[in-house]
Parts: sequence; C-alpha cells; structure tokens
Amino acid sequence: MCEEKSKSDILKEKLFMKKEHTAVIIGENGLNDADSFAEGYMNYLDASKTEREAVEQALLLAKAGGFTEFNKNTRYPTGSKVYVNNRGKSLILAVIGHKDIREGVRIAAAHVDAPRLDLKPNPLYEESEMAYFKTHYYGGIKKYQWTAIPLALHGVIVKKDGEKVRVNIGDKDDEPKFVITDLLPHLAANQMRSTMAEGIKGETLNILIGSRPFDNTSAAESVKLNIMNILFEKYGVIEEDFLSAELEAVPAFSACDIGFDRSLIGAYGHDDRVCAYPALMAILDCEDPDYTSVTVLTDKEETGSEGNTGLDSKYLEYFIWDLAEIYGTDGREVLSNSKCLSADVNAAYDPNFPEVYERRNTCFINNGVCITKYTGSRGKGGTSDASAEFMGEIRSLLDTEGICWQTGELGKVDEGGGGTVAKYIAHLNVDVVDLGVPVLSMHAPFEVVSKTDVYMAYRAFLAFFSK
Repeated sequence: MCEEKSKSDILKEKLFMKKEHTAVIIGENGLNDADSFAEGYMNYLDASKTEREAVEQALLLAKAGGFTEFNKNTRYPTGSKVYVNNRGKSLILAVIGHKDIREGVRIAAAHVDAPRLDLKPNPLYEESEMAYFKTHYYGGIKKYQWTAIPLALHGVIVKKDGEKVRVNIGDKDDEPKFVITDLLPHLAANQMRSTMAEGIKGETLNILIGSRPFDNTSAAESVKLNIMNILFEKYGVIEEDFLSAELEAVPAFSACDIGFDRSLIGAYGHDDRVCAYPALMAILDCEDPDYTSVTVLTDKEETGSEGNTGLDSKYLEYFIWDLAEIYGTDGREVLSNSKCLSADVNAAYDPNFPEVYERRNTCFINNGVCITKYTGSRGKGGTSDASAEFMGEIRSLLDTEGICWQTGELGKVDEGGGGTVAKYIAHLNVDVVDLGVPVLSMHAPFEVVSKTDVYMAYRAFLAFFSK
C-alpha cells in the first residue's frame, strides 16, 4: 500500500531544487544520442591537437555544410552561411537570420587553444650525447604532469622564402614519440621534498628527441647533427628555420572511452574543445534562425586572450561592424542588442579533493551543462558577472527545451578562480554568461568529461541559436 505524501514532502517538491543524473532524465534514447554525438567529438579531438588544426577541421566541416567566405560587399539573404578565417588560428561562422540585424545577433564563443609546451625559437641542442628540444610552457599547467608521458610534435615551420612546412609526428602507432624524462625515486629525495610547483622547473621541460650520432662518429654535436639531418631530409629545413616556426609538443594520446560503462571521455584538450565542438556543430545544424547566429572559435584564451587571434583583439568586433554596414546600420547598435554564451568549461566536483570545492555551488559530472554566472578570483576580479535578467532568460530557455543544466563556480571563495572570454565579449556591451561542460583533471595532459554533458552543451547552443 502506497503511503500518502506528507504536506512537507509536497512542499519540498514544489519549492526545492532537484538534482538528478542526466541519464535518468534523458532515458535510453537520449543516451544513444549522446553516445553518437561523442563519437564525432572524439574524432574531432584526435584531428585537432592544436588551435590551427582545430580551425582547419572546423573549416572543412563548415565548407562541407555550405559555408562560404564572408564578403563585406555582399548583401546576404536569410539563411546564408558565411565564415571568416582569422590567420588560420581563429574562426567565425555565421548564419544570417530573419530578424533585422539591429535587434542583435546570438553568439557562442569558445576557445580552441589548450595548455601545451611550445618549442623555443632556438630549441635544438645536444647534452651528454643526447639531443633535446627546449620548451616554454603555454597556459596554466602542473609541470610535473608533463614528464614521463609520450609526446607528439605538431605545428608549422615557415622557411625564409615563405614556404610553410607542416609538422605532425608522434600520434600514429608507427611514428616515434618524444618524452621529458624524470628522476627515479631512488635519486629523488631532494626533489620529493620540494613543493609540487618546484619539483619540476620550467627550464627542465626539455624534450628528448634522439641519441645516435651522425655517421657513427664521435665528433662534437654529432647527435644534434644527426637529428638536424633527419629533419632536413624529411622537411627540408635547416636550424635557422626554427626561428620562424610554431611547434607545439602535445600528449600523444588518442581520445578514448573511460569506465566499464563507457560513459566518460578521456583526452587531451577538452578545455576548451569540449565546448568548441558542440558550438561548431550547433552552428552547422542551425537552419533558418530568427536571429543571425554566430559561432566564434578563438585562440589565446589560455594566455589571456591577447594577440590578434585572441578575443581581446578586434576581429569579432570588425566582423559585426562589417555585417551591420551591409544592412544599413552600425555595429554599436547591433552589439548592444546582442547576446552571447561564452562557451567554456568549469571544474567538476572531484570526490578525491573535496576540500577545494563548495558542494552547494559547484558543478558535477553527469548533471548537465554548467552555467557559470561569474568567474574571476579574490572578489570576482577579472569577470563580467552575468546579470540576473540574462541568467533568468537562459534558465527559461534550457528548461523549455528540456536541456539538463546546473550552475557552478570555480572552487571555494579565496581558493582559486579563473577567467574566460566572457569579459572580452562583455567589453562590447553584449549580454554574456558562461555555459559549458564540467571537466575532471582540467589542464592536465589527460582530462575527463561526461558524454551526456557534452551532448547537453550541443543542445544548449542549438536552442540558443534557434530561439
């Protein structure tokens, strides 16, 4: 016999927030859709180890979906799909909507750079008959995590005559890998007494790339010569060409399923390609929207969004101004009426480290896409802090569309904090809030996300564009 609910139970159901595992809400069909979407995302990750590759892959998909290069002298009809490729390292994709552009546009902005090791301009040297590349780490990393793991080398070398040579080696099974060595425990007593931040220093993140001398001789720098000769034969480059190169050392891991139930994805670069891919697929699947819809895949977020391919640059603003001019208005009016989802990740609650999270205000794996009202640190420094009005609008949209979502902040007050591209969008007088996927082991060489959360991000961006 079923017991009747008490008055307090009924009131709790009415007044209290409810949190449920996304799988419970979406059911078997929804899980199948999430798993299918995850397959495409994992393929994208494996082909997009750098910001250049992420833009290149996105552009291939966009062109296949009917996007053409934007021409500021063309008046585009509703439904037109255009792109702007900014130096091969950031990308704008737009679908022209029905409404007068004076009413604003809808923007989803994600970044496609990720923490990594960049080769220094003069990287190659020999020490104790071993050849190395010197590096400078890019973005916030725990340096010790980058030792004793297989690394791949990606990027471009531009020769003096302007020829651009593409480098991509270390990801395939039959290709050599590279590594940063670490001390064995038997000799690491002093190192292990150091703090984790001091145990591995930036200048010791030197990548081992070879150990055999050229022509089996013992001449000075013969190992370096052998490596340089291999590079010359394979790529036609000389040592001086490193001065005009962008070469990145990234983990030589492929994206893979995690867990007996295959519910999670482990990979390098989830931050922030786990939001970039859903935002990309949403704009590709956006047909005939009311508002002109825009996905931005940007560079340089991990180092402050500075530089001409980061969102502290003017390239997005210039695009909106050019678009506005086509339709006889000014960019200021368009931007002031625009709205944006800053598509970036948040730190998922990790039960192994509960002391840095405030459980009531953190996000959880498998609870859906996360809205982050503010980021920043120490008194919300460095954040845009979304308005209550815009938060309410996004809440309503997600609930109406049946999208699983939650809120979160980046750790306890005074514990940490971070930033996203939201504040650079807000500088343009655009309403903006962060919305993205919870991530475990964020900024590590191997991060973890939930497949259902990734799928909810896609649905959220698509709903945002479609309404």
